[in-house]
Amino acid sequence: MKKLLKQIRECTLCETHLEHGTNPVVAFSKKSKIIIVGQAPGRVVHESGVPWDDQSGENLRGWLGVTSEQFYDETLFGIVPMGFCYPGTGKSGDLPPRKECAEAWHDKINNVLPKQRLTLLVGMYAQKYYLGKEAKRTLTETVRGFEEYWPQYLPLPHPSPRNNIWMKKNPWFATNVLPKLKTRVMEYLGE
Repeated sequence: MKKLLKQIRECTLCETHLEHGTNPVVAFSKKSKIIIVGQAPGRVVHESGVPWDDQSGENLRGWLGVTSEQFYDETLFGIVPMGFCYPGTGKSGDLPPRKECAEAWHDKINNVLPKQRLTLLVGMYAQKYYLGKEAKRTLTETVRGFEEYWPQYLPLPHPSPRNNIWMKKNPWFATNVLPKLKTRVMEYLGE
């Protein structure tokens, strides 16, 4: 496990494609009960090196009903984004995660994680990669059908403040999904 984490943190696979350089941001242990597969670190997280160390992270912790201490306890939560480094900024937000990370590392990481775990698929990139043909046509449809993917996966929208419009258009997420998400998280945390 330590060797794998060291290799990932030293990874330079896509260095030539990243304007801000490499700084792989991942966190997991062989005991992680809940794995969060997001998109890629944003600029703030790239600079701090701390996963979900931004407003999106605050929103996500609120959705999960956990404290920062719980969230950053690697025996409880593993954080394995689709892209480990900040991909840069595009016309309407951050660029998509680079594909090299998932192709090079996700199978290796999944092989050392506990078999009995909950994997939260945050955003379209994670859902398409992990659910494949089982993903619905849109992120909204996939999230709405979240119970179809239990007990292994739970698809979520990205908790970015930019998604406030999505949240307002889809009030069922707050009333139907979030309470079940919190209950599921507490089951996995043994609380």
